[in-house]
Amino acid sequence: MKADPKRVLTGNHFMNGNHSATEGAIAAGCTFAAGYPITPSTEIVERIASRFPRVGGCFVQMEDEIAASICLQGGIWAGRKSMTVTSGPGFSLMMESIGLAAITEAPCVFINVQRCGPSTGLPTKVGQADMMQAKWGSHGDYEVIALAPSSPQDCFDFTIDCFNLAEQYRTPVFLMSDEMVGHMTEKVVIPSADEIELVERKYYSGSGPYLPYKAEANGIPLMSKAGLGHNYHITGLTHDERGYPVLTKEVQEEMMTRLMGKINKDADKLTRVEEHMMEDADIVLVSYGISFRMAYKAMEMAREKGLKVGLLRIITCWPFPETKVREIAKKVKSMIMVELNYGQLYLEMDRFANAHCKTGLVGSSCGEVHEPEEIFNAIQEITK
Repeated sequence: MKADPKRVLTGNHFMNGNHSATEGAIAAGCTFAAGYPITPSTEIVERIASRFPRVGGCFVQMEDEIAASICLQGGIWAGRKSMTVTSGPGFSLMMESIGLAAITEAPCVFINVQRCGPSTGLPTKVGQADMMQAKWGSHGDYEVIALAPSSPQDCFDFTIDCFNLAEQYRTPVFLMSDEMVGHMTEKVVIPSADEIELVERKYYSGSGPYLPYKAEANGIPLMSKAGLGHNYHITGLTHDERGYPVLTKEVQEEMMTRLMGKINKDADKLTRVEEHMMEDADIVLVSYGISFRMAYKAMEMAREKGLKVGLLRIITCWPFPETKVREIAKKVKSMIMVELNYGQLYLEMDRFANAHCKTGLVGSSCGEVHEPEEIFNAIQEITK
């Protein structure tokens, strides 16, 4: 399925990451968004409010982030591709609804433009400390998919990817942006509509009764929407194929095995990384989001000094690329995570790599990006 030309702002643009993510959502076919303004993500909802009326979309400003994260699920069952947008404190308020989206298998997109916390923290400063919350923030077991952009161009491209993944796996998907990427302005190339591949929502069209949680061969159920003539029950309780609450151990186990399995079985296929200067590297920096750009500069500095340093950029943060990390760790002496928190994805890297090589962390939560010299000093330290 190709994008609708009326929804694609084809051409070369000079725009920030927040506006670029908005254009990605529109190109992806999103026609419903609910949100509440919060720094540093507000530019997204402002642009949505301006652009949606021109392309057949509807934006609703809710009274808070809790209401926004519930409202978007109504949009889904009305047949709309739906999203919400927030930052740190608002993301915390959305956690219960994220659990609801996971158990009801609602295909939706959450854009989190991360800032420095906890609590109100430094609202206008950059952070990457919501990464574990994206994976584990709601109660109970569930799996999610999360991508981390490092540029305004990524914001456009990855937002489309988020919507495609949400439809493909019938699951909530997260774009884990950050204040710096959201507010930086760079060239963004938006291709023509016929170059943008979209995943179309799959609706039940059979003659028998509709079972909203009866899995297809791929483990993913077909959807319905208002107007198709189906009766269906949607609940956050443990449910059977009909969507009816059945509160037994057996049904819980069957439901959770399928819910988690549909993502876990494709974990290696879902994980995306970029490798830079890895051919001869014996020290590897690992990073994502805005921190990747600082790590790249530090890698160049190290190379100029004769150090064999490579860089692994994580694009898909969840599922974490454990197979790739293990593979690299067996070949190198050290791996160093660079991130704007005190070790959230470092903990993941370390548990897959430390049996094979030394690991280190260049972490910070001061609200500013790392200086490349700081990362270079850590490279020197770990080589001693």
